[in-house]
Amino acid sequence: MTLRVGLTGGIGSGKSTVAKVFEVLGIPVYYADEEAKRIMNSDPQLREELIHHFGPATFEQGMLNRKHLSQLVFNNPEKLELLNSLVHPVTIQDGERWLQQQTTPYAIKEAALIFESGSQSQLDYVIGVSAPDALRIHRTIQRDHITREEVIARMNKQIKQLIKMRLCDFVIVNDEQSAVIPQVMQLHLQLLSLATSNQQPVTSNQ
Repeated sequence: MTLRVGLTGGIGSGKSTVAKVFEVLGIPVYYADEEAKRIMNSDPQLREELIHHFGPATFEQGMLNRKHLSQLVFNNPEKLELLNSLVHPVTIQDGERWLQQQTTPYAIKEAALIFESGSQSQLDYVIGVSAPDALRIHRTIQRDHITREEVIARMNKQIKQLIKMRLCDFVIVNDEQSAVIPQVMQLHLQLLSLATSNQQPVTSNQ
């Protein structure tokens, strides 16, 4: 049976980069954020719910208007919680179906909010990707072309990195000083071993 492995980290940690390395090794990866966008566009019931709660401008020319939705929820905790309550369950279900279809020794679900959404209960192990806050801020500014204040506001909406990493079974350090590929290779071999045995992992953050 395929091991279900989560891959998570705070904004700007570089978890997508780590996920790509696993893909090169032949491990399938479910990118929860991308799949959530697809589902929001394609699921008729979810589209109706989003329009009902966030207005007809939520979709523009039949496609999700992310800018409109972001503006509504960014500084409104109640609306953000409502949006997550609508989107997370269907995305978690979709990820569950995807995991059931995989035949490799292990498969990865990449998601920023694994612990926040409670989806860790469906996973065998969770990998965390860690990076210094200053580097995470710099990366996000460069990637998303937003201000430092906007990045910090996003970071404050997630579980603190130190807490999140302690919740993980394994941690990969992506600080541009520790080489990522050897860490992924070592973890890849360990997960292959775990997939064929009942042994407990030797976690890297204890």
